[in-house]
Order: sequence, then structure tokens, then C-alpha cells
Amino acid sequence: MVARPAVRVRIPASTANLGPGFDTLGMAFELYSVIEMSIAELTTIVVEGPELQGVPLDKSNLLYEVAADLFQKAGQPAPELLIRASSEAPLTRGLGSSAAAIVGALVAANHLAGEPFTREELFRMATWREGHPDNVGASLFGGVVVASMPEHEHEEIPFVRFDPPAGLKTLAIIPDFPLSTEKARNVLPTMYSKHDVIYNVGHSSLLVAALAHSRLDLLSQAMKDRMHQPYRAELVPGLSEILQEATENGALGATLSGAGPTILCFYQTDENCNQIRSFVERVMNGQGVSYRAMQLNPDQLGAQVVFEERE
Repeated sequence: MVARPAVRVRIPASTANLGPGFDTLGMAFELYSVIEMSIAELTTIVVEGPELQGVPLDKSNLLYEVAADLFQKAGQPAPELLIRASSEAPLTRGLGSSAAAIVGALVAANHLAGEPFTREELFRMATWREGHPDNVGASLFGGVVVASMPEHEHEEIPFVRFDPPAGLKTLAIIPDFPLSTEKARNVLPTMYSKHDVIYNVGHSSLLVAALAHSRLDLLSQAMKDRMHQPYRAELVPGLSEILQEATENGALGATLSGAGPTILCFYQTDENCNQIRSFVERVMNGQGVSYRAMQLNPDQLGAQVVFEERE
């Protein structure tokens, strides 16, 4: 197919794990990155806004690397590209910024290359690039995505996507410090007890069922976790207290978002939100941590081509 000269893609941010669903459960938010990509004579990368400052502006940029890899997989030479990127989501805060970048670059490059790959094939590429399917699945498909890693890279990623419960809202507590996924993973143990494994299997299963059937009353129990949050609490001041007491202060449930440090509190009403805000302010002020709070709604569309130019 003839390559297309320009494309613009909007990609939602995401959260992963939601407590016990470690590396398997993701949900998309109406918090977007935008990637514009076109064939050029010389590769140029332009970033807009404060969230992307400091990223590489040459071919070592993740967006270019992912796009070039797709062209090569399609049997086409990697072209020179003009890439313009912006993001509403902060980097290294647990809101799936790298997953959104990977998904956006794949969707944009696939469009420029003439759509040689299906969305499911893009999902497989994104999953192996990111290392787990939860964030990339949510950013690509929107809604809630439950997925697992196959045993071999050539196999399709098994997943289920469904709409989040109606009326479910989120207050994101975003501390003013970064936390790399590598650092957050390094604090996790290499072995778990049988008791803790059974605990997490039960709670993650209950959580998926609760979200799929809009049983918001079960979130406070279903979002409990013993696999990663207790160990990461030492890296995120205030996390333990918020996880333990959020449901007594207006929240349906609370969780560390991805690897953190962002903390999410789920709620339904404005009154609940105000109560959670007051509670969080007390906790974070007591810890001496500056932060910003952001109200987020679920995204149900996933990555979308929103504008294109044709010759």
C-alpha cells in the first residue's frame, strides 16, 4: 500500500494493577498524549509542554525507535520522520506514559506504512516492548483490559476488554517526585508465600468480576494486595495510610497506580471527592510531601487517529 504522509494520534493515559492485578489489569483515563508523525527529509523531534522536557530529540527517542521498528517489521526501510509530541500525563509517575508513547508511535507508524498490521498485532508488539500488557492494552483499546503474557513472543496476547462501571470516578494524587519502574520493581521480593499468592489470586479475580458487573461495593475488599503495594510503601510517603483509611474517608477503594508514586482513590459523588481531598491533604501534609490532585474519568475509546493530511 502507498504510504500516507501525515497522521495525528491521541492516546489515553492509564493505570495498571489496581491493587492485586499485578501486570495483568489496566484501565484508561481521559488524560491524553498526542503524537503527530509524518515522513520527512531529516528526522526532527519536537516536544511541547512541560511534561516531556528532557527526553531525547534524536533517533534514540522512544517514539522514533518504535516507529522505525514497525516499518522494518513491515518490510519497509525506516524513513526519516517529523515527530511532534505532547502529553497531559507526567512522566515516571505511574500513569503509563511510556505505554502511551509506545502505543501512539505504533498506531501512527502503522498508519503511515499503509496499515500493514491489525490492532491485535500492534498490541503484541507494544506488550513485548513494554514488558507487560496492562498499560499498553488500556491505552490501545480503552476501558478496562485484563490480559496475560503468552509463553512465546509470536503468540497473540490473550485479553478481554470491557467498559468500566458507569459513574466510577478517580482522584489521582500525584506526588511532586518521580519514581522509576525499575526502582519500584527492585524493592519487590523474588519469592512469595503460598498464602500471599492465594490471597492475590482471590482478590484479583474478585476485582475483575466486580468491575465487569459494576459491583462498586466490593472494590474496598477486592483492591487489597500483598504482592507489591506493601513493599513499595517505603518509596511513597503516605501510601500505607491512604490505602488503609481511604474507604473510611469517602473512597470506594484506593491503589498505587502502576509502579507509583501516583495514588488513586475511586469514588462516585462530588461529596465523596471533597471528603477524599481533605483526608489526602491531611496525610500528605503530615508527610511533608507536595503533590497535585487530578480528577480523572475513564476513557473508553483508546488510541484514536484524530487528524490526517493526504497528498
